[in-house]
Amino acid sequence: MTDQLKRAISAAKTAQTNDKQAEATRIASSSAGDQIFDMSESSYKTSHTAIRKARRFAMQGLYEWLVTDRRFDIDGKLGWKDNAPHDIAARTRATNAMHTVHIGYYHEMMRDIPEQIEALDVLISQHLDREIDKLDTVEHAILLIGAYELQNRLEIPYKVVLDEAMKLNNHFGATDAHKLINAVLDKMAVELRAIEVEADSKANLRTSQKAAAKPVIKADTNTETNADIEDSAATPTPAIEEKPTASNKPRISANNATVKRNSASKATANISDFKASKKATETDRTDADSKD
Repeated sequence: MTDQLKRAISAAKTAQTNDKQAEATRIASSSAGDQIFDMSESSYKTSHTAIRKARRFAMQGLYEWLVTDRRFDIDGKLGWKDNAPHDIAARTRATNAMHTVHIGYYHEMMRDIPEQIEALDVLISQHLDREIDKLDTVEHAILLIGAYELQNRLEIPYKVVLDEAMKLNNHFGATDAHKLINAVLDKMAVELRAIEVEADSKANLRTSQKAAAKPVIKADTNTETNADIEDSAATPTPAIEEKPTASNKPRISANNATVKRNSASKATANISDFKASKKATETDRTDADSKD
């Protein structure tokens, strides 16, 4: 084994050991409350599917937090608080395969949504027909994610936020919960994304107007066509003599019986003429000999 190959193997082992140590340090610091998350972690997926998976893990983590520490905090049982959001995130990351998850966005939601819970609940409560503590916990967690994205992640279109909330409800929520979630987030989008919603409404209006204008044009065209047909029917057109063309000339077949009869008659007439002329010549010659 060459020295160059040995050095390459040693460097690879050292890098692998450093990565493991860095991961252990990150988890330990997270459990201790020192939340330092690298939002541009290159070793994790950042696709649309990875973001959707991050929402699912965040919904489950927020649900766990809402039924433990958050509920104890509201009830005044502060001594029971022992399940902080960063502990839930660290435990989830240690016990699940997160290589297909946008881990940075997951940690962002698990950190920022609990920090903004009071403001987000106020936004949600404005469009509810009941007290927020009467909400199902799953619906509450989904609405928190939707409200957070509408307010803080302006690069995500509001329609995508609503659609992803519906997918979360289909996966975790009750059968008819989508009606409440869609109604609340739709009203919240009008409030938080007024410019975007207005532009989308104008685009939809232009599309509907173009679609409605097409049948009118067709009706006018048909009317003009029918009028032209009626005028042409009322005005007599002069008869035009047809000239024989190559397509309408009568075709004469080689097997046509009429042609055969005509040819036979013509040949017979020629023979008769020939015989008559020959007979006349012989008669003239006989008359000449008798005179001599």
